[in-house]
Amino acid sequence: MSQDRIIIKKGREKSLLRHHPWVFSGAVEKICGDPESGDTVELYSHGGEFLARAAYSEHSQLTARCWSFDERENIDEEFFRRRLLRAKKLRDTLLLNDTEGGCRLVYSESDGLPGVIIDRFGKWAVAQFLSAGAEKHRDIIGRNALEIFGLQGIYERSDTSVRGKEGLDERKCMLAGNELPQEIEVIENGLRFSVDPRHGQKTGFYFDLRDVRELVTRFAPGKKMLNAFCFTGGFACAALKAGATSVLNLDSSKPALMQAEKNLRLNGINSGYENRAVDCFEELKRLVSAGEKFDFIILDPPKLVESRNSLERGCRAYQFLARMGFKLLNPGGVMFNLSCSGLMEMPLFQKITCDAALEAGVEASIIGSLRQAADHPVLLTVPETSYLKGLVTTVLQQG
Repeated sequence: MSQDRIIIKKGREKSLLRHHPWVFSGAVEKICGDPESGDTVELYSHGGEFLARAAYSEHSQLTARCWSFDERENIDEEFFRRRLLRAKKLRDTLLLNDTEGGCRLVYSESDGLPGVIIDRFGKWAVAQFLSAGAEKHRDIIGRNALEIFGLQGIYERSDTSVRGKEGLDERKCMLAGNELPQEIEVIENGLRFSVDPRHGQKTGFYFDLRDVRELVTRFAPGKKMLNAFCFTGGFACAALKAGATSVLNLDSSKPALMQAEKNLRLNGINSGYENRAVDCFEELKRLVSAGEKFDFIILDPPKLVESRNSLERGCRAYQFLARMGFKLLNPGGVMFNLSCSGLMEMPLFQKITCDAALEAGVEASIIGSLRQAADHPVLLTVPETSYLKGLVTTVLQQG
């Protein structure tokens, strides 16, 4: 039995018995021993029943994140190798572990490695360590990931503010292997994308939208398209290669638009698009006022709900975007509106979209739904690992 233990309050062990891996400070009855942040501790019920082995965080409200619910499983280097091999097997099954392509190799709790993110970019990878436990074992994880996934090098992008909640400083540096090139080219569904792993958003590319980009090709042919919050142009490349007549890309980031331009040219697309560096909310209002219309609209804003305190404000923002979209959409046109906010649940998102259609004076139908790609699996016991959702809607008629 480990010297460092956490005793869970009576009645608060139910989520752990269902293998949900989080323990918040309010569920802790007592901490036995003197664990340091990141150390492995054993969790026990009020009645003395073993529950799990977990990483302890002394700074976060999320006091412990479970590594394993198996009392026989020690948290050592072999444990991390087993988890990485399991993650590799899934990506191999999905046919995504490609040395010329890219995918998420490790998705935190969904791959049994809370706080660990690793994305493949061809022969290279970018990693994030977002929790105290992940930080404690970063060298072991990096060294083994390099070997198991057959990578040339792993760059660390732990430069996110969420680390502050764990008492960790932000960091960007090489983690393992050889130095990464300044830019890496990856192939996805026949499209080529140039990625800047050191300076791009998060790890540099949104692999969670892979399936949505592929779906774009079904609706794009012959369509005039509006692509709001376009980032580095993934949707635009997919649409124009599939035969869209034109694409208007909107984003507030000039560097992102420069990368979008590079990606479009990389795919042999030299015309049929316009990139505008604008505030998307304001530009959507201006387009409505100008009487513009489109056949295909994509609304993919950044995370608008950071916490429960910001849920109401985020709802208003999503509703505004959908309302503008419906006003800009031609009858018979198609709109993808997405949310990457985990706290925005699909029933609420659908209600917001319905209210937006009513406010826009249109009659609309849902003809599809959108979710994160399979390399971002949703662990059944952790519904929070499902964060990306969206609706495919069409305008039947305008009021």
